[in-house]
This record gives sequence, structure tokens and C-alpha cells, in this order.
Amino acid sequence: MNESLLARVDRLESLDEIRQLAAKYSLSLDMRDLDAHVNLFAPDIRVSREKVGRSHLKRWLDDTLRLQFTGTSHHIGNHVIEFDDADNAHGVVYSKNEHETGDQWVIMQMLYWDNYQRIDGRWYFRRRLPCYWYATDLNKPPIGDNKMRWPDREPYEGAYHDLWPSWQDFWNNAPDCDEPEVAPPAPLEQFLATMRRGAPEPRIRVR
Repeated sequence: MNESLLARVDRLESLDEIRQLAAKYSLSLDMRDLDAHVNLFAPDIRVSREKVGRSHLKRWLDDTLRLQFTGTSHHIGNHVIEFDDADNAHGVVYSKNEHETGDQWVIMQMLYWDNYQRIDGRWYFRRRLPCYWYATDLNKPPIGDNKMRWPDREPYEGAYHDLWPSWQDFWNNAPDCDEPEVAPPAPLEQFLATMRRGAPEPRIRVR
């Protein structure tokens, strides 16, 4: 098998393994298997400014899930993956979520901006940046501003559209002719960078 074909097979296998990461993330989180969950992340995953590693991530998850959520269900959808090199990739995956929290049932729409890394032959999450559109009680559609509406919290805006300049461009620039100019297609492995208009990699605010 020639080198080019081997690289193509490796790319296909990597795509499938990365897609499985997102599916395993949802299942292990919803079933509260925190060991299975944290092992989807790189061993030196950063949890806060001071804390690094899977054990700290496990404790943070335990505190969050035990105090805030009785049950959850994460349904993943569209998944775009692009490779930086053979062992590093980034991607975007949609997630529609349901949460039992106290006496309310909160539904949520969001997406994750992910970074993936292959370490010792296996793919892991290097980081996940959650970008929320809305969260609201099942019986209260999130019309208007401040769509993040959790029980016992003031409503606030998520970051669902923040990564994408096209959102504001669309609303700020109505077409002024019948045949508006169309930009050229994005280069291979540059679809997300093109949509981001060349902005640098989005950052996670470490708390």
C-alpha cells in the first residue's frame, strides 16, 4: 500500500474516531460514568487556572452534575471536522440537550467548538468550548434577548453566534442587487477558518 493511500485510510479512521468522541461524551455524561467521561480528554486537560488533569475534571463534573441536574440527555447533530496536521484537528458539533433540574425541565440548543489531539495513537478532546443559543423551561419558548434562562438565575446571552462574523454581517448588510457577489469556495480544511473570517482560534475563559 503506497504512502498516499495509507494517509487517506488514516484520515478516514481518524474522522470516525473523532466522531465517536462526541457520541461517547454524550453517553458517558448522561449516564454519569465520570471515569469513562474524563478519559475522553487529554491526560493534562486544563480544568481551571490552577488545576490540570482528569482527576480535577472528574471532581468538577461531580460537583456540577450532583448539585444542578437530576438527569440530562445530550443529542449530537451536525459535526464538521478539519485537520491541522495528522495528529491535531478542530471541529464544530451541534448539541440539543434536555435537563431535569429541580421541578423544571430545561431544553437547550448549543454547539461546541472542539480541539482534538492524537496521543499515543488515540484521539482525545484537547478542549471543548461550549457556545449556547438558548436554555429555557420546556413550556416557555425563549423569544427575545437573553435566551439562557435557568431556574433561579437572571437570564443572560450565550455565545452561539459569537464565533461567526457572518451572523452580524447578514443582519447589517441587506443585498442591494438581484445578483449579489458570491465569495469563492473555502480551501480544503479551511471551511471553519473561512467562516470565522480568519479570526484566531477561539479562547476558553478559564475560571
